[in-house]
Amino acid sequence: MNKPLRRIAIFCGLLMLALLLRDNWLQYVSADELRTHEKNRRVLIERYAQKRGDIIVGEKPITGSAPTKGSDFAYKRTYKNGEMWSPVTGFASQAFGATQIESLEDEILTGNDDRLFFRRTLDMITGKKQGGGNVVTTLNGRAQKAAFEGLGSKKGAVAAIDPSTGAILALASTPSYDPSEFAGNSEDDSKAWQRLEKDPDKPMLNRALRETYPPGSTFKVVTAAAALEHGLYDDPDEETDSPLPWTMPNTNTELKNEGPIPCKDATLREALRVSCNTVFGKIGSDLGKDKMLETSQKFGFNKEQFIPVRSSASTFPTEMDKPQTALSSIGQFETATTPLQMAMVASAVANDGTLMEPYMIDNLQAPNLDVIEKHDPKKMSEPLSKANAQKLQEMMETVVQQGTGSNARIPGVTVGGKTGTAQHGVDNSENPYAWFISYAKNPDGGSPVAVAVVVEDSDADRGDISGGGLAAPIAKNVMKAVIDSKK
Repeated sequence: MNKPLRRIAIFCGLLMLALLLRDNWLQYVSADELRTHEKNRRVLIERYAQKRGDIIVGEKPITGSAPTKGSDFAYKRTYKNGEMWSPVTGFASQAFGATQIESLEDEILTGNDDRLFFRRTLDMITGKKQGGGNVVTTLNGRAQKAAFEGLGSKKGAVAAIDPSTGAILALASTPSYDPSEFAGNSEDDSKAWQRLEKDPDKPMLNRALRETYPPGSTFKVVTAAAALEHGLYDDPDEETDSPLPWTMPNTNTELKNEGPIPCKDATLREALRVSCNTVFGKIGSDLGKDKMLETSQKFGFNKEQFIPVRSSASTFPTEMDKPQTALSSIGQFETATTPLQMAMVASAVANDGTLMEPYMIDNLQAPNLDVIEKHDPKKMSEPLSKANAQKLQEMMETVVQQGTGSNARIPGVTVGGKTGTAQHGVDNSENPYAWFISYAKNPDGGSPVAVAVVVEDSDADRGDISGGGLAAPIAKNVMKAVIDSKK
């Protein structure tokens, strides 16, 4: 071969090699990036080319699919009682993507999950149209309805858990939104989205999982747990070393109680019943930040939760002096928590000291309803011993029987709880947040439900009673709904 032909052959060979390298790069290295690229409409068209699988509550779907007209998307997502269920489902929109369960379990719902490969192959052979699988949740329909209707026009959130397993039974947030309003790709969908985005009340914020609030006096349950676990006090009915007035260490500032309540040397039971700031502030200061931090973190503070939807980390400060530790121990200073976290606190107490990992997906189903994955409940931690948890149960039950939580009483059912009114705004200038955390117990001692309720924009009194007046009735109805559903 002469020299010019050899050069041309080498050059063509290099071009072929470059083409092969580029082809392999696109097919194997860049495949996922290209497949998931926001401008790759083929993925979106495929996602909505068939009916999407359903999200199930109590054997009934709370989602559906409807044909789309005048679009290259064959189907769009529909929702039943969308406003009530959106904190659970999230949304799936042709124009705006997907969130929460709709996003996290998208491959199951579209039928593209690798675990459905055999089913897809069989459908291809038989000519059956591909369908999506289902996501079966742990939610209790009656409890969710009680939570959503209880909040009504108020701004707030509810989280309810089965203490024995960690299964989430209710997850409500108000104001809310209907994902059906922007599930398509039309001008009307865009207008609905823009309206929600501009709404100052933030209806698309999942307050049960993503908003952190000062917990106020509900955090005294954690402080009481720390006092028992670290041996500061052993008997709920022994007097505490709690002078009145009490000046915070290294300051000239007295820690105030809400009114003339009997807090001098009060027992733990009495201090929780009437909600003594001085008693629990001094307990936190006496224990010190390290012991308070240890107990709070065993309850789940300072760590994100994945249920599998992400829940923001609740905060107990890691850097504090003694006065700040005192304030943090009564739910002030920089202590902040999600409603889910406070439901976890009540859950751990109700479950004799064992905290189970919270979760809200029970199982995943193939299109033919075969279960392809089932959740196994897992222990998360043990914030209290069984003996100390039962002491704290007695204290919380006194709060409901004889204290500020009386509005949560359910005839024939043992209920434990704690009210709270959390400061809000500069110098407590805005309406406080009304809190209530609680659990219900069966006659055999088992607890089917623990609940946390927060109401934001209320006409709450400054006193601790506001949590009992505004939030406790909602918690009562949620607990009763769970109990009634099991009869």
